[in-house]
Amino acid sequence: MKNLTALLFDKDGTLVDFDRTWGPAAGAVMRTLAAGDEAAFARLAAVSHYVEAEQRFLHTSPLVSGSSIHYGPLWAEVLGRPATSAFFSLMDRLFAQEGLRHLTPIGRPRAALERLKAAGLDLGIVTNDAEASAREQAEVLGLRGLLTAIHGYDSGFGSKPQPGMITAYAERFGHRPEAVAVVGDTAHDFHAARAAGARFILVRSGPIPVASLLEEADLVVDSVDDLPARLLSTTGEAAAPSFQQPENAV
Repeated sequence: MKNLTALLFDKDGTLVDFDRTWGPAAGAVMRTLAAGDEAAFARLAAVSHYVEAEQRFLHTSPLVSGSSIHYGPLWAEVLGRPATSAFFSLMDRLFAQEGLRHLTPIGRPRAALERLKAAGLDLGIVTNDAEASAREQAEVLGLRGLLTAIHGYDSGFGSKPQPGMITAYAERFGHRPEAVAVVGDTAHDFHAARAAGARFILVRSGPIPVASLLEEADLVVDSVDDLPARLLSTTGEAAAPSFQQPENAV
């Protein structure tokens, strides 16, 4: 994959272990919102395809790839609450709090991104998590200083599988779409990349089966840990074109 200037990383399932982070975190959020009502908790678990005994989601869960604006209306209906922006914001705050409590990286993302950054690549995060939550997690993982920008579902560019957050990044920082690669673990990431005219790198580290994407991806790796060796073996440590990076862009 030559002539890349930027890599945009999905977060959950790519940099962050989805099951070990969001399994227990989501269980805690559902308990909080159910407020001791076991029937309400059971209904939340059912519409979320959540297996409480194993603290994990089935791969069919709307929470695996979506944001609170996607599954929030389901939760509001279950709880008999209005599906308002205030309710979605409450969900985001609770998820951010519990996500930090249970945050588990996949491998050593900081080391991998440091190598990619040193090779001259511009790096960012494009996630269906809320931007504030993504920023906090990136800070804890030691990634903030390596990233030019973090786009969440609520950053004003739309959510994946729409291409807005990828297109906005490319335009803002002067990258040709075909010189950008999205690194992700789901069909949402793939479709967002293709709609933006970008390339797609599939990681096998997410919770969803990826067999259907194996032939569609431009590159397939087991995890982000493997990306520097695979990518830089073809681009070279200094092959990426130089560009002007804005100060304090993140």
